[in-house]
Amino acid sequence: MTAVTDHTGGQEPANHARVAGDEGQDAAGGERVWDDGLIARRGGEGTGNQMPARGAQGAGNQMHARSAQGGGTTYAAPLRARLDALRELVGLSRTRLDGRTLAEAGRVLDQAAARRELSDRHTVVAIAGATGSGKSSLFNALAGVAISETGVRRPTTAAPLACSWTDGAANLLDRLGIPGRLRRRPLQSPGQGARLDGLVLVDLPDHDSAAVEHREQVDRILTLVDAVIWVVDPEKYADAVLHERYLRPMAGHAEVTFVVLNQTDRLPGDAADQVLDDLRRLLDDDGIALGEHGEPGATVLALSAFTGEGVGELRELLSQFVAERGAPARRISADLDTAAARLRPVYASGQRVGLSERAREEFADRLAEAVGATATGEAAERAWRRNAGRACGTPWLRLWRWYEAQRIPGGSSRAVSTTPAEEEPTARQRVEQAVRIVGDEAAAGLPAPWGQAVREAAARGSAGLPEALDELAVRAGVPSGRPPRPGWWPMAVLFQAAMTLLQIVGGLWLVGQIIGFFDPNLGVPVLLMASGIVGGPCVEWACRMAARGPARRYGLEAERRLREAASGCGRARVLDPVAAELLRYREVREQYVRVTGLSTTGR
Repeated sequence: MTAVTDHTGGQEPANHARVAGDEGQDAAGGERVWDDGLIARRGGEGTGNQMPARGAQGAGNQMHARSAQGGGTTYAAPLRARLDALRELVGLSRTRLDGRTLAEAGRVLDQAAARRELSDRHTVVAIAGATGSGKSSLFNALAGVAISETGVRRPTTAAPLACSWTDGAANLLDRLGIPGRLRRRPLQSPGQGARLDGLVLVDLPDHDSAAVEHREQVDRILTLVDAVIWVVDPEKYADAVLHERYLRPMAGHAEVTFVVLNQTDRLPGDAADQVLDDLRRLLDDDGIALGEHGEPGATVLALSAFTGEGVGELRELLSQFVAERGAPARRISADLDTAAARLRPVYASGQRVGLSERAREEFADRLAEAVGATATGEAAERAWRRNAGRACGTPWLRLWRWYEAQRIPGGSSRAVSTTPAEEEPTARQRVEQAVRIVGDEAAAGLPAPWGQAVREAAARGSAGLPEALDELAVRAGVPSGRPPRPGWWPMAVLFQAAMTLLQIVGGLWLVGQIIGFFDPNLGVPVLLMASGIVGGPCVEWACRMAARGPARRYGLEAERRLREAASGCGRARVLDPVAAELLRYREVREQYVRVTGLSTTGR
């Protein structure tokens, strides 16, 4: 005779206790009454010991009431802050990263939000293992009654089966997709040892099942439960599929992981200890922290579900684990760690990023070179000197220059007209090269998606930049009209006029003497003419020397003006968009650091 606990807390005797029929009917053909749909009430096959239908319905109503009183899961402030940072991170990154990269982060946020709305009084623990590992036997040993089918036929477990020690877990099991006909209650008796109130145990199909749908169910439910008990046997505890597909990727979930070596009754002598030590070695190679000496990590132990040896120890550990009510938060925190580790290549640069002042200056220099700032300054300097020469030069030299210009009409205009057409392609190429170089320098050290975003921002800014620089060259280049005259120019012009007047007076005096109009006296007119002839070039040379400084300053000012205009245009079209992308990256990197739970100090 087996005592099976019902929903109301009483016990009813049953011979070969069985689950209520899948068709929802009892042995006598009458329709069995279910509770709230969470757990199928177990009853004896005898006709005299069945709970009346009304009593069962009343128990179900009580379960509804108790479930309604249970609150959702509350996360600690640090975990909430990390989740908020991840949500902000995903929002900032949607326009820069593809959906596949952010899929894991989105799944973690969805799972965290869903688990927060569900009961915090329950801890969902899945029992997973390979074919023949004895996980269903362990499931029955913990439940105290044969709930999950065992046998030599493989696979034995075809669908997830749940067993809840406490009422009110319906929503949790609905989330796992386990129907009411596969939800059970355990046998609870004082002789079983530690109580497992709050535990929801799920027996999964074999993770190495030949049926694809079985493996898909395992993979789906493993992402939803709060903790996992991995059951291994002495033959397949080192199976590569188990370690490479499950244990190694879930190494960060060590605090919510139990690894149980089952079937130790099949090992002679101290072979169980040797296998257990080798199992610990493999887990350490997988990167799974082992919870030894009071340190957090995975729990590893050996037992025999067949003989019951070690099952009591596992019950005690599960009792403490469930009583802490920390598994849901630890699972979400581990999921966050895993998601952050997968996102690290697209957020963590490992070095200082950004545009240095030197890179900005070099970009401005390249634009100035492309727009011809230096040539413009030199042209402005030559224009100033030429204007000074015209103002202070000898009349005869100006007359000769005028004659040369008239002798070759249009020559200078042809030279001017051909130069821009030849230099235009080169200037455009220089601008494109300058943009490409500054984009590469700004993207240096950035993760690939953000580096690409920076280069694209620079390329977008370069569209129309050569034309804008051409307009600037026209507006801010050599000023139209005559350059400003310094204060000493009128005095120089007066001296030059005096020298010219001396030459004219001396020449007329000599002509008058030749024709007999004046008395012969060569000394004075020759002296006057010599003074004018020598003094004119001397005045011109002195003005040319005096004009060097002002002309140079005038050329430098024209160069500076055009350089600043080109730099401002490049900054507005290229550097500012690049800086905006770098700022966005810094923001997402700060959010990523918050997701990892590390301090941003010094970053």
